[in-house]
Amino acid sequence: MDKAALVTMDLQKSEKIVRALEGKGFRVAAAIWAHFPEYEDWRFVIASKDLDLLSLSDAYLKVNKALTDAGVSVRETPPIFIMRTTSPFIRALRRVFGKAEDVTGMRLGGQIWGDRFLEDAYAYKIA
Repeated sequence: MDKAALVTMDLQKSEKIVRALEGKGFRVAAAIWAHFPEYEDWRFVIASKDLDLLSLSDAYLKVNKALTDAGVSVRETPPIFIMRTTSPFIRALRRVFGKAEDVTGMRLGGQIWGDRFLEDAYAYKIA
C-alpha cells in the first residue's frame, strides 16, 4: 500500500503539539514525523526526558492532558508515538542532529537510525 503524503496541515499540527507540550513544561528532545515500515500511516514521534520515568500509559495520559488543556482537539491530534530518549533510535538522531541550529524540514528517511529503519521522516525538532 502506498503511504500518504504529509501535508501542510500535518506540519502545522506538529508546531501546535510541541508548543502545547512545552507550554506545560515538557522539554521536548525530539519531535519528528516518521513513516516506519510496520505502520501504514505517519506517526508523530515525541521524546522527552520528562516522560522517560513514567510508564508508557501514563506518558500518553500526560501528553493527551497537555494537548487537551492547550485546546488541541482529538480530531487535530495525529497518531502520536512516544519514545524514550534512551532508545537507540532517539539517541542516534540526537547524536547527529542534537547540536544543529535548526532541523525543521530535514528529511531523514531511507536509512537505519539506531535500531529502526525509517522509510521517510520529516524533522520538526531534535535537541
